[in-house]
Amino acid sequence: MADAVGEMYPTEGEDAILVWNLVPVRLSYGHDLAALLDDLVPLLEAIRRPGFSETEVFWGADTFAAEWRIVRQGDLLRIRARWYSTLGNYEALLAERGDVVVPAADFIGEWVKVLRRIVTDIEAERVEFEDVDLFLRTTALLAA
Repeated sequence: MADAVGEMYPTEGEDAILVWNLVPVRLSYGHDLAALLDDLVPLLEAIRRPGFSETEVFWGADTFAAEWRIVRQGDLLRIRARWYSTLGNYEALLAERGDVVVPAADFIGEWVKVLRRIVTDIEAERVEFEDVDLFLRTTALLAA
């Protein structure tokens, strides 16, 4: 699925914007989001589980590289990040801004919007996959 996403969106195409404590961080659909999908879908599945307490994820795109430690605090998620690379070189500013605390439902909801866009575009392009597992898991997230 990541390869299909990387091919569907041009490098200089649209970006998603992640806002971290009022700092906008660009994520290109064709590069960053394609690289994040393999970790994003399992992350959202985990956070949706009632017993979820904490996890760590490494985002490994060269223009969006970070380690996030995510801890559930009631209905909230506290995200502590170590920033390695961002488009625009905002790593120091992002680190200075500290942790993000966000309602778990909002965190999931915003990422689902991105995934919905990707799935809609994949379906419109009639992309066929050799391994459909990640696509099926993504569509299941959208249906929940």
